[in-house]
Amino acid sequence: MDGSTLQSPQLKNHSILVEFILLGFSDVSNLQELLFGVFLIIYLIIVMSNSLIIIITRTDPSLQTPMYFFLGNFSFLEICYVSVTVPRLLTNLCRQDRSISFMACATQMYFFLVFGATECFILTAMAYDRYVAICNPLLYPLIMNNRLCIQLAAGCWLSGVPVHIGFTYWIFSLPFCGSNQLNHFFCDIPPVLTLACGDTFMIEILVYVIALLVVTIPFMLIFGSYLKIISTILKLPSATGRAKAFSTCSSHLIVVALFFGSGIITYLRPKSSHSARTDKFLSLFYTVVTPMFNPMIYCLRNKDVMIAMKKFLLRCIML
Repeated sequence: MDGSTLQSPQLKNHSILVEFILLGFSDVSNLQELLFGVFLIIYLIIVMSNSLIIIITRTDPSLQTPMYFFLGNFSFLEICYVSVTVPRLLTNLCRQDRSISFMACATQMYFFLVFGATECFILTAMAYDRYVAICNPLLYPLIMNNRLCIQLAAGCWLSGVPVHIGFTYWIFSLPFCGSNQLNHFFCDIPPVLTLACGDTFMIEILVYVIALLVVTIPFMLIFGSYLKIISTILKLPSATGRAKAFSTCSSHLIVVALFFGSGIITYLRPKSSHSARTDKFLSLFYTVVTPMFNPMIYCLRNKDVMIAMKKFLLRCIML
């Protein structure tokens, strides 16, 4: 896609931009090699740990339940999610040319938004699974059958696709006729909008609307589910039963808090409070740090996953 096809006709007399320059962490030029090493190690940890979870949830007979079906989907999503931003970040850290074309920037933003929306929906589906398991345990096998699990997973993966196609196209149809230096390490919405020289009011309103639909509503559904879950757990007569019920939910709850907390702060805080440094820090948190901790949270706090992982690693060593 040529940059000129993305510009409004009334700005033909302006200098048309055809690419952006991702500044990334160029303000700490003396730390480029260190940052490259750190992000490379983090990326490898994310890919390998999530791949391991996918393998054991697919192959271990004790993990063939809806909860681990969604965990396998979530782990695959995490690999896709970080692969949208981190490889480009690593490339930019080890080369002088940090340019990114309009098409590449739009593509990166689109997949980042789609995978981010999918993560919100999958976390919501996982909360619903825990709600049914704890609040309606006798009906759990009937409600959370294979057909419903596949439908929920497919809905999570596909729901954000059409919305974000139109949204991304609208953003990159704005006129960009000033600086092409994007003060970020990937093509996120706030830094891209700061470079637009047209009226971005409607886009900003749409950002809040989509954030409400994709982030806030799923978060409220999860919050409501956990109110019911906690209420049910507290009514259990056995302390052991309460502890076991809490342990099956705590990992998911921690992941929800980390992901939704940083996402809500990034996209729903007032525009006046945005700064490039803060945006980059928050983006690092939910694009790199949280995905790195998610497998650890799910593994270390889940005995079934730990047992399955030990069995798998022992089989690999014995081969």
